[in-house]
Amino acid sequence: MSHAGSILALPSGVRPWGVSAFRDVDAHALAPVLAEAGAFELLFLGTGRDPAHLKEPLKALLRQAGLRFELMPTPAAASTYNVLLAEGRPVGAALVAL
Repeated sequence: MSHAGSILALPSGVRPWGVSAFRDVDAHALAPVLAEAGAFELLFLGTGRDPAHLKEPLKALLRQAGLRFELMPTPAAASTYNVLLAEGRPVGAALVAL
């Protein structure tokens, strides 16, 4: 499967994500992730080409929803997500396009 642009890969399916750079990730951008928080436990946040940090209020928002999360460049996040998904683990991914 191939997609152009950023995507969300959640239990409900894979769909476009209206984020063009990691700096655009905010509470509004994470709303679809939070809406499905009970359906998975671990979120991989693909930060684009380079590592990045999530602002503390957004970390708190994800934690309050019961989600653990890992930030890494998008290729690593997509790969790790695919491995854990294939193992049947309850995971999600929010991947910023390269």
